Amino acid sequence: MVRMHPRDFSIAVAGAAVFALCTVASSFAVGWVIDEVILPRFEEGEVAIGTFLTGVGLIVGIGVLRAMSIVVRRGFASITMWKVAQSFTGQVVDRYVRQPLSWHHRRADGDLVARAGVDAEAAVSVLAPIPFASSTVMMIVASTIWMLVIDVPLGLVAVVVFPLLVGTNVVYERAVSAHFSRAQHQLGEFSAGVHESFEGVQLVKSYGAEERETERLAGLADRVRGSRVTAIRMRSWFEALLDVIPSLTNIGLVVIGAMRVQSGDVSVGEFSSVIFLFTLLVFPLRLIGYALSELPRSIAAWERIQAVVVDPIEPDPARAIEPAPEGVGIALDRVTFVHEGEGPPTLHDIDLTLPTGRVTALVGPTGSGKSTMALLVAGLLAPNSGVVQLATGTRSVVFQEAFLFSGTVRENLSVGGRFSDDELWDALRMAAATEFVERLPLGLDTVVGERGVSLSGGQRQRLALARALARHPAVLVLDDTTSALDPATESTVLEHLRTGLSDASVLMVASRPSTIALADDVVFVVGGRVAAHGSHDTLMATTPPYRELVEAFESDRSAGVGSVSYTHLTLPTIQL
Repeated sequence: MVRMHPRDFSIAVAGAAVFALCTVASSFAVGWVIDEVILPRFEEGEVAIGTFLTGVGLIVGIGVLRAMSIVVRRGFASITMWKVAQSFTGQVVDRYVRQPLSWHHRRADGDLVARAGVDAEAAVSVLAPIPFASSTVMMIVASTIWMLVIDVPLGLVAVVVFPLLVGTNVVYERAVSAHFSRAQHQLGEFSAGVHESFEGVQLVKSYGAEERETERLAGLADRVRGSRVTAIRMRSWFEALLDVIPSLTNIGLVVIGAMRVQSGDVSVGEFSSVIFLFTLLVFPLRLIGYALSELPRSIAAWERIQAVVVDPIEPDPARAIEPAPEGVGIALDRVTFVHEGEGPPTLHDIDLTLPTGRVTALVGPTGSGKSTMALLVAGLLAPNSGVVQLATGTRSVVFQEAFLFSGTVRENLSVGGRFSDDELWDALRMAAATEFVERLPLGLDTVVGERGVSLSGGQRQRLALARALARHPAVLVLDDTTSALDPATESTVLEHLRTGLSDASVLMVASRPSTIALADDVVFVVGGRVAAHGSHDTLMATTPPYRELVEAFESDRSAGVGSVSYTHLTLPTIQL
């Protein structure tokens, strides 16, 4: 971490070194003032003005220099800490941006957020006390030498006590590290749980599951608290030892020092200097303990950050896409895809060629691989084998769950690009969204709220579609994008796509008969394979499983939930 910003950290350590030397020098000054100013004033009734001013100069000068060193040490230690935290956050976020969708699918969103925020702050918490702790080591060495110079018996006390205090710190750090590491990992799990609960707040409210979620999150929080409480209990014993050892040492120093003063081996000033110096060192010695107590938590957080930062960048699925031949919009050549950790392939040996300028509906029962095929064409997943070919140009994808940012309509349409108002309004017209956007208070500059909360589901879908259309894509993938639109609006949208994107290929996952009937052709997918490909009317007449599925779709929307048995394709009962 220090190597990230060595200059600022070096300045902090230099300030701490000046502080250490001033601390030792202050004990010398106190001893000198006692022997040369205070005692002569009591014993002789007077003291030379020059001696008095020298004593004042020593005390004030060392005090001012010590104060300035504190400002430098603390200021640059904090600067280093937060610069490193910023660097860590930047590294983690950069890794998130560069990793493909498949990498994110294998990880909890809340845990990823924790690594970029909570873990970054925890990892750098050890940096702030390190300059002070390093100056404490310098003070220990200088103080031991100074005490031995003053008096060997008094110096031997320091030789024994200082290693004892440092050893206590080391033993504590080793004992508590496992608890802090466990707590940091549990904090990531808790953050993931909270994020998941907030994401599903509508579901929680709809099903009255508030108590269930409270209990679930409370359980996760209890695990974090348990590990933290255990670590804090150990820390309380540790801090008690740090208080007891110096206090007992001071008592011993007073006893030994009094004997040495009585025997005339040391002066009152020298004895006072030793006591004063040891008193000054008690708090800095605690800083070594503070630095070591922060170390386990910082290491645990640092390891969680490194797990993301050093994780190799997985290949961008979009780079695996090859240009399609002239006149072909989408082509899949023996494409197979297997989700990581799952058994049989989701898609198996898919061969499909779609010409440019066509609207193709992707139809199939639940779990047949429709959405996976759409993600492959969109360049968000890469096939395990086979080749995906697309027409040269921009690819755009619109998901069923339309995601909108909390900004304005304009910002949501322009995300990732720059477009004129005419281009945005043209995209809105094609998505049949012009009328409702014109009715908004500020038109394109109306704030839609978090996730577009102020808009209906159909309005959000049309804005998401307009966002894709503004880019004039050569390939447009729609994953059940028009599911929230009424049939008339849906028909208008698809007609606009035909006229406005006459040279583009549109692949749409569809589950409504009205949507399927509006497509130029249909790809029927069952069990990860293309079972049939042709026009809707042709498949209705020649492919019984397709006809049964479409009729089930119609029945599902008019009479409720039903089931269909695909005996022709030896499939299990599919709940629709």
